Formats: sequence, C-alpha cells, structure tokens
Amino acid sequence: MTRAIALHNVSKRYGRAPRAVDNFSLGVRPGEFLVLLGPSGCGKSTVLRMIAGLEDITEGELLLDGEYANDIPPRERDMAMVFQNFALYPSMTNRENIGFPLKLENPRADRNPRVEATARMLGIEDILDRFPAQLSGGERQRVAMGRAISRRPSVFLMDEPLSNLDAKLRNHLRAEIARLTAELGVTTVYVTHDQAEAMSLGDRVAVMRGGVLQQVSSPRDTYALPANVFVAAFIGTPRINLLQAVVHAPLDGRMSIDLGRQRLPLPEPLSPDHQLLRIQQGRQIIVGLRSEAARIAPPSQARPGEVALTGIVEHMEYQGHEALVHFNTGSRPAVVADLESPRPQTAVRRRRNAGAGVLTRLKDRAMAQVAGPVAVLDDPVPEPAHESRITAPSDLVVRTGPDLRLRAGAQVPLLVDLAHLYVFDHQGRRICPAPMDVPGLDA
Repeated sequence: MTRAIALHNVSKRYGRAPRAVDNFSLGVRPGEFLVLLGPSGCGKSTVLRMIAGLEDITEGELLLDGEYANDIPPRERDMAMVFQNFALYPSMTNRENIGFPLKLENPRADRNPRVEATARMLGIEDILDRFPAQLSGGERQRVAMGRAISRRPSVFLMDEPLSNLDAKLRNHLRAEIARLTAELGVTTVYVTHDQAEAMSLGDRVAVMRGGVLQQVSSPRDTYALPANVFVAAFIGTPRINLLQAVVHAPLDGRMSIDLGRQRLPLPEPLSPDHQLLRIQQGRQIIVGLRSEAARIAPPSQARPGEVALTGIVEHMEYQGHEALVHFNTGSRPAVVADLESPRPQTAVRRRRNAGAGVLTRLKDRAMAQVAGPVAVLDDPVPEPAHESRITAPSDLVVRTGPDLRLRAGAQVPLLVDLAHLYVFDHQGRRICPAPMDVPGLDA
C-alpha cells in the first residue's frame, strides 16, 4: 500500500515571525522517492512535519490520495518517520524498539516474525537483543529505520537520517536506503542539505530557499537546467563559477559577453539561445560556467563552439583522481545569498563589511525569506593597485587531470565551451539555455 501526497499553496508561520514556508505547492506520486533539498533553515523539515501532522498548516491544504487531510491526526495518516537523532527508547532492546509500533497497533499479536523479517532486511539480526547504547551510530540508524519499516506504512518520511554519521558510513547507508525503498515501493519524502544524497537517491529533487520552492525536477535536469542562479550554485561540486558580465550586441558586429577585463565572443551563426541574449544588450547579467565547461589548452586547439580566455593560477587543489585549478581572470564573482559557503572576499571588502554587524545579517536573512532576487551583484570596490594583486580572489575553477603541474602566478590559456554556458538575469532567473515556456523568436 502506497499513496499520493499533494500540497497546495501551503504556508507555515510561527507567531509574528516571517513565514517558515511560503505558498508551497508540490505533488508526490505513489511510490516516488522525492528529496527536499536546501540549506539549513530553509523550511524543508517544516514541510515534512506538516505532511506527518506534527505541525499545523497555517494556510493551504494537504491532500492524501486526493482527500483533504489537514485535520487528520498523525497516528491515522499511516506514515512512518525516521528522525535525525534516531529517537530510540534507551530502556528497550533493539527488538522491542523495532516492535514498539506493532505493539501499539495490536498489543496481543506476536510481533517477532515481522521484527525478525525486518532485521534480516537490514542485516541487524545479531544485535536485536542489545540496547541502543551498545550500538554504533550506523547500527542505531538501522534500528530506527527498522522501527519505521516494521509498520509497513504507506509513506516514509526521513528527516536528514544520515547527517550524524561519518562520510564512509553515510555512503554505505545511502545505498541501503535506495535499495530498501525500491524494494518496498513505498512513497518516500527525504529531507537533506547534502546534494550528493539528493542526486543519488531521488527520483525528483525539490530545491528550497527561504521557505520558497525554487525548482522540482529530476536530478539530471536540476544539475543541467537550473531554474535560477541559486539552484545552479547549490547543486554541483565544485560550486559553479558565477561571474558578473554585460552583453554587447552591436548591429554591425559580433555579439559578445564582457567579463570585465576579457570578453567571450559568441560564435556565428548565433544559436537560438544566444539570439535571446540580444534583449539583454547593455544590462548586467550573471554568467555561469561549471568547472568542466573550461579546459586548459591554447587557442590553436579550440573545438567548434569554444572560445579563448586567459587565467592566472591562484592555487591548485589535488583531489586524487583529479585536480581543481583556481584562476583569476579579472572578472567579478556574483554572490548568491543564503548559501552556506560564500566565495572568499578580498581583504578590502572584508574590512568594509567588518562593521556591518547584526543589522546586516538580519537584513540578509530577511531577504532570504522572500521570493525576491536570488543573486547579488557586488558593487566594484576600488582597491589600490599594489593590494589588488595580493588579495584578489580566484573567480574561475577548472577541473583537470591529477598529473597536471602549474605554479601559482602562471598565465595559462583556457578554452571555454559556450555550449555549456549559463546566463542569468540580474535577479538570478535563467535566460540561457532558454526556459521551456519561453516562445521562440519566430513566435
């Protein structure tokens, strides 16, 4: 037994605070594995708790199999929840923890067959008679999952179940969760801030920011066709390169994108996507380039659709199977609000922001709570010539092979593949590749 879930214009407000979830609409198909992804505090756990009935819905409606369910008590929704902190009863054995929901359903029934079948599925038969305190973190999480599975619910709700585990164990249990949910065929809503979990587990990924749903799509489309600059920046490792730029579209010359000290000439004839950039003539835009969209090579080795750029090596990150080279191309990075790891600032900008204090942080948080611009185009900061060479951050990260050796300060030729170029407007909305609902030039 599995079921469909639908949220229509759902909002959640705590007292007079800004909405934790704002006008959220989403449908989950029966048997689907849907991941709610976003930074800490974006409202994804609140959505999960509203589905479970642990939080009241301020506005909007929840439908379960097409029926209004806002007022259905949690115990009648036939859902099982796996929490971040395991939530096991320390005075019960693992056998008793797994069988506890069955005891509530029917106190006189023999629970052992279902408990042992669940334990075999999870590979924890030999620890059933131990207590939670005697287990490792991974074993406790398996017991917590077993407690949810033993009920045979119609929906699994998982709230960051792997966040307290080490990286190796997370990877192992991630594979187990994928196998178990596929085997059971139960509708699953999984909350995480880890994009690796989202991309590897989900049939679809719903990206949230500041309580607002940004995009719902398959993992492949979320990466390849981000709806806005926030999604593009949140998905992908290393983070996408985001550069401030201006479109130049002269009537009698070649169209290009000005990055500051260098330009990217667009190949002719223009592709349909690049033709749409003409209306951005003279406006500030944001250019997105993933690390695989550029390579180290001279202009003589350019393939069709590649254009030349030059970068100065800042430093290299050796990753074992690859290396990440950080370049300074003289461009200005675009800053995306509400991300956990913003790009490094220059020393001058850090000094300027040092006195901003609490009010600035409150303003930034308030901006993240509304569905407004998702990108911030930094004003240029005048820097003395002798200081800019020392403090200028890298603005372009390129993925290369592990055997490449480059010294800091070296000037290196780069080739950029314009087929993998993203362009966003000043509010962060993707304009290239063109959204599917934008009519062509001939329409």
